[in-house]
Amino acid sequence: MKMKRAFLSVIFVLATVLAGCEPLMVLDPKGPQAERQAHDIMLSIGLMSIIVIVVFALLAFMLIKYRASKQSKDYEPPHIEGNIIVEAICVGIPILIVIFLSIVSVKSNYIVEAKPEGYGDKEPLVVYASSSNWKWHFSYPEENIETVNYLYIPTDRPLEFRLYSYGPITSFWIPQLGGQKYAMSDMITTLHLAADSPGEFMGRNANFSGKGFAENTFEVTAMPQAKFDEWVDEVKETAKPLTEEKFDELLEPGHLGRSTYTGTHLKFLPPPEGHHHGSGNSDEHSEDEHAEHQQSSESHKGSEHHSH
Repeated sequence: MKMKRAFLSVIFVLATVLAGCEPLMVLDPKGPQAERQAHDIMLSIGLMSIIVIVVFALLAFMLIKYRASKQSKDYEPPHIEGNIIVEAICVGIPILIVIFLSIVSVKSNYIVEAKPEGYGDKEPLVVYASSSNWKWHFSYPEENIETVNYLYIPTDRPLEFRLYSYGPITSFWIPQLGGQKYAMSDMITTLHLAADSPGEFMGRNANFSGKGFAENTFEVTAMPQAKFDEWVDEVKETAKPLTEEKFDELLEPGHLGRSTYTGTHLKFLPPPEGHHHGSGNSDEHSEDEHAEHQQSSESHKGSEHHSH
């Protein structure tokens, strides 16, 4: 009776504590890439839970069935040869599990590395995300603006992040939108994401990069395309231009709050030439795209100047 009460008390305490916990961000997806990864995580957890339950059930069965008995001291159990069926199950099931999870992982990897599903022929918003000790710089070449330590993105539109670093290797991660990817100093890595609904999300550097790593975070705000366009117009009217001298100051090690600028550092300090899409695209393709974005930004700026 006491054991029963103790067991029920433990269950009650666990239920009370866990009821107040917020869901893990990786299991609360707000985009197609994150949703795919959350599905794979739950699939793996479910499969492992079944394995654990079966193993513990067999353990309990063995402990009860083959527990010590009141046999005489000279009792010798009968000699039993190995059972082929049991051995095949013990070896075969783990092999099948590994094969299954491998197929799921490879298939999901191709899906999350590509443009998000369900967005048809929508043109992605390209953002160059570069890190330094210990801050994040977000350059919008098409909009010709740049932000520090915060990111505004439109919903229902594919996002193409081009990642690199001005310091040690970092890892760009927005848990509710997708998995992490490394940012390095000698090449660009591409990460495809999308946000299905408006909201505020946490982003951070997920790779240890020195004493300021813990605060190497940024805020992400997803909003409808119309509001995003309004924000871009507001930045162009109110923000100060980003100069080379100012950007050199931003690259100095330390922590900063949020800041916004017109223009990007891509003009006077281009990103690395090396490129890795994860999908087989060449460096030449990356350079052509970068030139097109720069040309588009220049022509857009020229048209605005002409209109004024």
